[in-house]
Amino acid sequence: MPYQHIRVTRQERLAVVEINRPQVFNSLAGQTLRELSRVFQELRHDEQVHGVLLTAAGEHFAAGADLAEIRELSPLEATRFAELGQSVCLSMERLGKPLLAAVSGYALGAGLELALACDFILCGANAKLGFKEIEYGIIPGFGGTQRLPRRVGKSKAKELIFTGALIDAEEALHIRLVNRVYPVEQLRGEALELLATICSHGLLSLKLAKEVIDAGSDIDLAAACLMERDAFAVCFSTEDQKEGMGAFVEKRKARFKGR
Repeated sequence: MPYQHIRVTRQERLAVVEINRPQVFNSLAGQTLRELSRVFQELRHDEQVHGVLLTAAGEHFAAGADLAEIRELSPLEATRFAELGQSVCLSMERLGKPLLAAVSGYALGAGLELALACDFILCGANAKLGFKEIEYGIIPGFGGTQRLPRRVGKSKAKELIFTGALIDAEEALHIRLVNRVYPVEQLRGEALELLATICSHGLLSLKLAKEVIDAGSDIDLAAACLMERDAFAVCFSTEDQKEGMGAFVEKRKARFKGR
């Protein structure tokens, strides 16, 4: 079934998932979310894809949820809409492969929540990020109240959510909301180059590192270190570990196979 609200392209072993509703600033309707859920489930099981870039068509990444669609929701319908958005973000976190967001223009509300579910965020110098929900009489519903404090700290997260203020790319970099800032015209190329570099490493070790970092952030340090120890040991059962260390000793480029 073809997608209506997103576009998916391939570049060698990388997939680019592009939100494609530029006529409405890439606002996120229910259909958009269902298509994102479907594509991330498909990419999780696609062995030909080693890494994914989430971006958007046009000038803006995503200007939040589609208010024209959700303004008249009942509490039960709002519950289901939040559950849908949260399930998309969880499927992104559970992709098992490096997932980067390339953000330009507005990344607001639900759009920023999608970016926060990625491993890290790269943004263009024109980016404006924030949560405007408080101005509409609601709060973030796709995990923003939980992921934002983990990224920038509880106090700064409260400031951004309570005020509805937008911040520019440089401030987002300063508070560690985003990882890197590029000129807008270079953003996608730089993001793909970085993703390709990341995916040139052992895919199994990348998957384990992602799982341990994400799971360890929610438990105490001693338990997290035990989890890291076990994942470290698992690496020594893989062909990639033998290849990576063998290549170093033999002074050649490693050829990882994801096994």
